[in-house]
Amino acid sequence: MAKIAPSILAADFAKLGSEVADICKGGCDFIHVDVMDGAFVPNISFGSAVMKSLNGYATVPYDVHLMIENPDQYLEEFVTDSTAYITVHYEACPHICRTLSHIKEHGVKAGVSINPGTPVSCLEAVLPFVDMVLVMSVNPGFGGQKFIPETAKKVSQLNKLRKDNGYNFEIEVDGGVSDKNSGLLISCGADILVAGSAVFKHEDRAEAIMRIKKVDA
Repeated sequence: MAKIAPSILAADFAKLGSEVADICKGGCDFIHVDVMDGAFVPNISFGSAVMKSLNGYATVPYDVHLMIENPDQYLEEFVTDSTAYITVHYEACPHICRTLSHIKEHGVKAGVSINPGTPVSCLEAVLPFVDMVLVMSVNPGFGGQKFIPETAKKVSQLNKLRKDNGYNFEIEVDGGVSDKNSGLLISCGADILVAGSAVFKHEDRAEAIMRIKKVDA
């Protein structure tokens, strides 16, 4: 069964604390924190202060996705006792191995993400060192976009590389994920699915999460 990481980018910011408490009660596995800087991606979201304000509401770990330039400069701000993963973009890090090492030095699992236009082959040199690979299934910067079907091929490629080499990284997919495509992604090898609108726009968050996990009811 896949793990679900609802993206708070799709939540109602006027009641963000209660929104997070609701999805935790509904059975999510992580809180996905999309951080955008208006430079690496064409949008600005929020910073570490917003994430830390949720500490009293979140009962599952944070899954931090830094869609920003110069992520090394800000890594420490997102390290908390509840931070499970910090993921940076391959395209934003000229010294990706050094950045991944910096994340791990803070006692947090390190992830690397690739945009839809970046091939899996670019990651082969770093796969032995990562804890997670995040495959973007939309162009990063805005929520609510349509899922790019070719993403499934990338997940399959990563899953094969993982099996053939005995790697232990998890595969996460982010963008346009719903119960309509989660079954395909899980069958291809995805371990964690990021879902924004598919969870937060549903009145019954527990039901939405179970549908995406493909647990028959």
